[in-house]
Amino acid sequence: MSTTRPSRRPAWIALTAAVTATGLAACSGGDGSNPGAEETGGGDAQSITVWTPHNTPQRLEIQQQVATDFEAETGIAVEVVGMDPADMNTSIVAGAASGEVPDVAVVGPDQVASWASQGLVDHEAAGAVIENLDESTFSEQALDLVTMPDGPGAVPSDGWGELLYYRTDVFEQLGLDAPETVQDVVEAAQAVADSDLGMAGIVLGTRPADAMARENTEHLSLANGCQMFEGTEVTLDSEACVDAFAKYQALAGASVQGDQDVESTRAAYLAGQTAMAMWSPHLLDEIGNLDANFPVTAPETGENPDFLAQNTGVVGALSGEFNDEPTGFGLTMNYAILNGSASEAAQQYVEYVLSDGYVDTLAMTPEGRTPVRTGTPEEPTRYADEWATLPLGADPNNQRPMDEVYAPEVVEQIVAAANSFSRWGFGTENWATAGAAVTQNTVVTDLGMLLPDGDPQAYAEHVDEAVTSLQAENQ
Repeated sequence: MSTTRPSRRPAWIALTAAVTATGLAACSGGDGSNPGAEETGGGDAQSITVWTPHNTPQRLEIQQQVATDFEAETGIAVEVVGMDPADMNTSIVAGAASGEVPDVAVVGPDQVASWASQGLVDHEAAGAVIENLDESTFSEQALDLVTMPDGPGAVPSDGWGELLYYRTDVFEQLGLDAPETVQDVVEAAQAVADSDLGMAGIVLGTRPADAMARENTEHLSLANGCQMFEGTEVTLDSEACVDAFAKYQALAGASVQGDQDVESTRAAYLAGQTAMAMWSPHLLDEIGNLDANFPVTAPETGENPDFLAQNTGVVGALSGEFNDEPTGFGLTMNYAILNGSASEAAQQYVEYVLSDGYVDTLAMTPEGRTPVRTGTPEEPTRYADEWATLPLGADPNNQRPMDEVYAPEVVEQIVAAANSFSRWGFGTENWATAGAAVTQNTVVTDLGMLLPDGDPQAYAEHVDEAVTSLQAENQ
């Protein structure tokens, strides 16, 4: 990142956090309590509410079981409420106005940035949890993404780094090495597209204003050395960014044609229509034929259901023309404690979920939930080691351990990717603008200017102006 994480200040390391004096505190009567939380005479909450985006019935059941175990240990009941991130963002604004907020919410770094800019998160409570669990047990990258001038906006739980999936059998047939740079990816995609194999070189997100296009664009741009900011100046019109947009344009030309999004890119790789795909680790269970909703349909799997998993390699962080240090896009999920919450009970809950309840929580979707708290001070790799043995697959009757489905080098790449990614602007003084750019998909809103044959220079100048306007709005 262009700037380093702000130093941690004693004010937010206090073990007992005081609620920040914000409008939320005023809405809740100024006593720092959640109007929806019952409390004992000693001030300890008997119940708290947690919002989670992991809202399928199976995932909610797992989270509720962890909450039940927590209640048995502490006497604090937890209501787990499943909610889409977009609905969270809408509901938190309405809740802030009325003083009705959840105690804890599981959120991405863009939400942390947005909510912090509105004074909604309790920085001191998050800092207290990190201190109690030992800051050294967390991934520094994960902490960077949610740290602001007032301290951490949330406590990192798990994450993933974007992966380039590639067909090892196709690469071997064409004499191609596993890509290490953005240019390698472009050359490999073109080699496959120009061959007589009858498949696209790659599939990647190209639908305007779509999150998949944003993720893929940021992944390639970061790897190529394109930064959204240099200091406080927006620099999306830099030489590195122009080059990154040109490479993205070249890859789109070798991609499965048409506007591609999450659903279509997944389908193309599972059907064997493309030699590469750029996706999160959430694709791993589908490639392993462990999700009946998204079956592998590549022709070769008729005789061997494991064919695609056996012939898929992954590459995480990439380097580029203007960047020698491999990196890329990624995402973390974090536990935000809200201002106006039952703070002490909320802190106890988050500490429990990231210790005694941690592996059970990760088991909901282990392919996309690499632990960013890898262990304890006494056992530094404890949680990472246990995570690698968790079963893949949404169907309890069709699950296999990750380290049984995939080779050790694939598992190693997944872990490395989750601990080597960066993000445009998060963890810097530009976090509010970066969060708004993510929420609005600003960099890919007008992709029609670039694809299929627009001018990368003109496009870079256009998105630079768009983000500069966002910056002015967030100052």
